Amino acid sequence: MNIEEFRAELEIRLLIEKQYLTQEAFSVNAEERLELLGKFNEKYKELIKRLAIENGIDLGESYPSENSSDSESLSYGQIILGKTMNVYDRLSDELYEEITNI
Repeated sequence: MNIEEFRAELEIRLLIEKQYLTQEAFSVNAEERLELLGKFNEKYKELIKRLAIENGIDLGESYPSENSSDSESLSYGQIILGKTMNVYDRLSDELYEEITNI
């Protein structure tokens, strides 16, 4: 699985988690709703780990660089975080809007 496929699969799974948390927001008070954002952050981290395991990716392993002379190579985990953070940011912003408007 390449990084773009990983990102796409993560986005689908995060979207599902966001929907679950939005539904949960209806059954909790206003203070607990904001705690759902922390839960979403944890789900993001868990899903990255789960997808990596499912696809045989070692998040600590160095990502192959085009320039093999780079002394500071990035790990798969760092590359994945960089490629998926915009997905997380967008969905967490949407979740915040949804749970604060209930």
